[in-house]
Amino acid sequence: MSGDTDLIKLYSGRILALAADIPYLGRLEAPDATVKRRSPLCGSAVTVDVQVRDGILADLGQDVKACALGQAAAAVAAGGAIGASLEVVAKGRDQLLAMLKSGGPVPDAPFHGFDVLTPAVEYKNRHASIMLSMEAMVEAMEQAMQPAGDA
Repeated sequence: MSGDTDLIKLYSGRILALAADIPYLGRLEAPDATVKRRSPLCGSAVTVDVQVRDGILADLGQDVKACALGQAAAAVAAGGAIGASLEVVAKGRDQLLAMLKSGGPVPDAPFHGFDVLTPAVEYKNRHASIMLSMEAMVEAMEQAMQPAGDA
């Protein structure tokens, strides 16, 4: 019965609410870069489109096919990323990974909303799905910021 209680905690109302209301859902018509990431373990996948202006994430589009935890992570990621630099987004990604893998603290603002996923730390099989959006966002921003001809 303890396992059932843990799962109920894991899929809290807050996680389900985030999963149901992902910002920037849908694809961009003219992205500067697009990255698709997939978790082979669970099959979750995200496609992230970005537009970067002067080193800042100006617009974002996401196609999210993931479990509720992956969807909630995509919602938090998108909610914090617009207006952020690559450095800030990469730091958020790294802090999220540290939170999941090594008991690190919740990521700094603008990604402090990942606190909702602290119960998922115990579910290692969910970590890859949770990381998808942040990883794809960083990779897409890196691609978008490469000088023409370096791609």
